[in-house]
Amino acid sequence: MNRPFLENLIKCPSPAGNEVAIQNLWLNELKPYAHTLETDMAGNATAILNPNAPFKVLLAGHCDEIAFMVNHIDDKGYLSVVQVGGISPKLALGSRIRVLGKGVIKGVIAVPPHHKGGAKDDVKIEDLTIDIGAKSQAEAAELVAVGDHVIYDVDFDYLLNDTFAGRALDNRTGSYIIAEVIKALSKETLSVGVYAVSTVNEETTMGGAHFAAAHIVPSIAIACDVTFATDSVGSDPKKDGDVKLGGGPVISIGSQINTKINALIKAAAKKHNLPLQVELTPSSTGTDADKMRFSGKGVPVALISLP
Repeated sequence: MNRPFLENLIKCPSPAGNEVAIQNLWLNELKPYAHTLETDMAGNATAILNPNAPFKVLLAGHCDEIAFMVNHIDDKGYLSVVQVGGISPKLALGSRIRVLGKGVIKGVIAVPPHHKGGAKDDVKIEDLTIDIGAKSQAEAAELVAVGDHVIYDVDFDYLLNDTFAGRALDNRTGSYIIAEVIKALSKETLSVGVYAVSTVNEETTMGGAHFAAAHIVPSIAIACDVTFATDSVGSDPKKDGDVKLGGGPVISIGSQINTKINALIKAAAKKHNLPLQVELTPSSTGTDADKMRFSGKGVPVALISLP
């Protein structure tokens, strides 16, 4: 495992709509391995092997992360925010944050002290107040503007039993994995073209995946994302499926997933003695696979996820 590369991806902020820095990092990592590197007007970054092959395999891992966005600065210098993707206001209370303004500005999300009532049970995004230490609107506005992104002030930690915690593992790991696939395949003689795309905007519009598939016109596409492990606290395997942390990659089964691609994945896993897990996505996957499938004349898709 190339830990420094994954660590650098995690440390690089990339809220949906502001992914330029991480795309540059990703492309620089793959310069020695890809036959061709490309970007597009959506902001996607693509590393290609064997670009002249008629059969094209698109591998997509999105690089953007959920975040907040500043939508107001009050007269005392406090910031209000809106959501960028499915970020939870409940988890934000009391957290340290970074505002990506004129530089990186540190702050905290304020919460009333417990002995004065504490936070409401039904916390909403409009209840969040960010304190960056400014004494006035004018002072805050020198460093922060409406539209600036806000992320949590945390990167990564190594835990017991070779486990790992980090900001935006959804989907730094997907972007990381498809890059490592390009590195591994660069040593092989390929009969197909492989297009690894670090896609943008999955957390908000999935527009990056649509742009990528419409431009590349792949023969097949595989999204690489994350899914929930059901051996965690509060999960019910009867309702949520049986997916274990460290139990191997997870393939998706559902109406949008191509069964022939899944059969090829299963055969490859069996050949190399690799464990596979299964999750059900009856109507939609909630990943880039959904958008890629409907691009052009239609693209057969599969989804492989990291629990």
